[in-house]
Amino acid sequence: MIATFTGPNSFLLNLELRKHRDAFILDSGDLGYEIVDGEEADTQRITEAIQSLPFLAPKKLIVLKNPSAQKQFAEQIEGLLASVPETNDVILIEPKIDKRSSYFKVLKAKTEYKEFKVPDMYKLNNWVVQYAKDQEGSIDAGGAQYLVDRIGPNQQLLAVEIDKLLTHNHRISRDDIDSLTEPTPTSTIFELLDAAFAGRLKKVSQLYSEQRALKVEPQQIMALIAWQLHALALVKVAGERSVDDIASISKLNPFVIRKTQQLARQLTLAEVKDLINRALRLDVRLKTESIDADEALQHFLLTLT
Repeated sequence: MIATFTGPNSFLLNLELRKHRDAFILDSGDLGYEIVDGEEADTQRITEAIQSLPFLAPKKLIVLKNPSAQKQFAEQIEGLLASVPETNDVILIEPKIDKRSSYFKVLKAKTEYKEFKVPDMYKLNNWVVQYAKDQEGSIDAGGAQYLVDRIGPNQQLLAVEIDKLLTHNHRISRDDIDSLTEPTPTSTIFELLDAAFAGRLKKVSQLYSEQRALKVEPQQIMALIAWQLHALALVKVAGERSVDDIASISKLNPFVIRKTQQLARQLTLAEVKDLINRALRLDVRLKTESIDADEALQHFLLTLT
């Protein structure tokens, strides 16, 4: 077996890798299991690992992490794959691959190619519910969506937070989520802008105050707003393109794109441009003038309606 694992979903990728590793060790022992990091090992070392016969074990399983970091390995990939003996299984871990490259085309054609994508919001919410159930706990669909909105789409981080919540209460509630988890900065900024566009001024003030209480400086908040506006502009210009197309071109997380689309539908392209220009002027003022940063930022947010 020669397989390629790729994609941004490190949680599912590592889960699949552990399944293969555990099955191999159970069947053949751990003497034949080897990990080689392409960031540290040269092409000769990688080649020796995949071509050498097993010693004191019936088979070998070699995991190559980012082997394309070695340019020579990537250039010789087709011949190297052909030289792997039948006693050896090889798994190539390549989180990011240029799909225009000949390296990608060889891996796609000559290996068991598995791409681990970030699930869409609906599937992610269902996964949260099922994961809590698998840990002998529970969370309802509304709570799952609330947790995802608060923490973000990283399944590894979500799993850690669910495990933590279940040690407190086997039935996870929104109150538990509020009291035992911290919202990610990007999710908070999205919520800030969403509340501002919706005219929920009290919510805007509350969220801003919460960020400042957490010692998030106004300059950091401004940087996150700029990042969100960048995503908003990309999504708005993309029009009716699919989420996957936008993600491929923009390199944004599909989860971020789907949430940003909700904002983009509320605004015209001219309004997005005006918003970016206003944010740019404010950013320049924050960096060049002695103004009250908190007052200026809150005024900017409160006038988005």
